[in-house]
Amino acid sequence: MAGRPGYLTLPIFSALAAIGYVYYTAVFLAVPRWLGLATAAGVANAAAFTALAAACLATYAVAVRRDPGRVPPGFVPDVEDAESTVHEIKRKGGDLRYCQKCCHYKPPRAHHCRVCKRCVLKMDHHCIWINNCVGHENYKIFLVFVLYAVVASFYALILIIGSVLHSVPKDEQSGSDSSRSSIIICGVILSPLALALAVLLGWHIYLILQNKTTIEGLERCGWQKRVEISIIIHMTLVSMRILFQFWGLTYSAGFALYRIL
Repeated sequence: MAGRPGYLTLPIFSALAAIGYVYYTAVFLAVPRWLGLATAAGVANAAAFTALAAACLATYAVAVRRDPGRVPPGFVPDVEDAESTVHEIKRKGGDLRYCQKCCHYKPPRAHHCRVCKRCVLKMDHHCIWINNCVGHENYKIFLVFVLYAVVASFYALILIIGSVLHSVPKDEQSGSDSSRSSIIICGVILSPLALALAVLLGWHIYLILQNKTTIEGLERCGWQKRVEISIIIHMTLVSMRILFQFWGLTYSAGFALYRIL
């Protein structure tokens, strides 16, 4: 069961664990193996990634804690003003939008969240990874967090790939084999995660350009696009299966790791 907004849940702990795991692998395993922490390049990359990880944590914490936006108490649409934009009608019946559960009228683009048990202003969606709705008040910080997460993910992948391809001197190979395996495992887990975050960022950039929310974007897409989305999801799962099998992991174990992250 999902916890109440603002409370720590398993998905939140999983997201924090993922950030910590990627940070440890990138800074304490990949950078020393590739550049060395005693070099100027190594220190610069470690400091840059640390700042990026801190920005991810800060924006993530704000997205978790910030209220997405409440409907003002006693809100009543001005039905006498024909040019007023603070009310909208139902698609069927032409009545004013009224929430039977919250017992008040809904402003434009507001929706009732069944998880939060309240109406949210300009609701985009309910995100289990922040245990909160994404709405009018926290949409910007949510988008900034996703942007930081995408940059950090691809930055970590660059460090991981560089450290794996870097040849270690023979006298140091015995101690670097275990770290190389850990780095490869992190890269395998991080690859689909980085791809998913990039797709999420691209989707929200598209919505911003179209002046839509996720709810509005999905409501207005026809059956053709729904089929396309289903095909993309299926192809992503198939690609993940091939990827995990390529690295010698079973599909069930790999998919379990993906769901945890």
